[in-house]
Formats: sequence, C-alpha cells, structure tokens
Amino acid sequence: MTNSTFSRRAILRAFAATTIAAAPVMANATGFLRGAGDVRRLRMYNGRAGESLNMIYWIEGEYIAPALEEINYFMRDWRTDGVHEISVRTIDIMSAAHNLMDTSEPYTLLSGYRSPETNAMLRRRSSGVARRSRHMVGEAADLQMQSRTVSQMFQAARACNAGGVGRYSRSNFVHMDCGPVRSWGS
Repeated sequence: MTNSTFSRRAILRAFAATTIAAAPVMANATGFLRGAGDVRRLRMYNGRAGESLNMIYWIEGEYIAPALEEINYFMRDWRTDGVHEISVRTIDIMSAAHNLMDTSEPYTLLSGYRSPETNAMLRRRSSGVARRSRHMVGEAADLQMQSRTVSQMFQAARACNAGGVGRYSRSNFVHMDCGPVRSWGS
C-alpha cells in the first residue's frame, strides 16, 4: 500500500489479513471488532522527550491498566510535564488507523495532552488552535509518520468512522480525536 490513496477494497483487505488488530470501541465501529483478534497495540515515538512506546494495552476484551498509565505518561504535555488520562477511545482510533496502514513504523507524537496553559499559549501563536481543544481533556493526538503521507494517515483514520480527523498537509500531521465523527483540512 504505497500509493497515496486507499481504496475501500485495500482497506478491507488490510483488515482481513491482519492477525493483530485494533479497533475503535464506538458504536459506529462495531463491525471492526468482529474477528479483529484479541490484542491491541500502540506504537509511538516522542522526539521532544526522546522516548519510544510499543505497548500492548488491550488483551481479550480487557484494557491493561498499567499499560494505559504508561500511555498517559508518554502522551503528557512536554512543556509542563502534566499528565492526564488519555481516552481509551482515542487510543483505539489511533491503533485502528495504524493497523489499517499496514506498517510497523511508530507514529511520531507531536501533541497529546495539553494543559490549559499550553493550549492558551499555542492559541496566542496560531489561529488554528481551538479554544476548547480536545487535547486539554486527553481526547486528541497530533501524529505523523515518515512512511505514510498525511493523506494516507487521514484516510485510514477516517475509515474508522469513529471520531474527528484533521488533515494538516502544510504542517505534515494528522489530528485524531474521539469526538463526533467529522473531518477537515487539506
């Protein structure tokens, strides 16, 4: 899957061929759960902290609390070192989209949790930062990959039909959140 767009057939083939699958838990994504396997994994790299994460966080229908705590810490606000609980729905969306892209490369995390102070500072610097950002409540992540284009990441996340997906081609990242299903950007 190296071309810049995913066909519906390619997405379904990627899902059917996998042995380790992750899927969102929202009602719109229940079809992804059927036969999806019994393990969910999240792979990320945080360049600002110089940290890597390759974590199985769900096995046979159960979230693993210590793994979720590690993910919460990994996705902390690097500016303040503030840690916040990250929504398992957001984690599931990130994991499912990663699985659809059929790559072992980890995401590069640009932004996970943001403290209100960090969000306010970013709003002063950019008009593209929401006043009530889902980052402030642990429901969003801004991600990029070297081996996949912004368009490929965007299409994989949208295929999950489970939350908000923003395409930021100029800045080379995709926003994923567990809010209402919607998409934006170019």
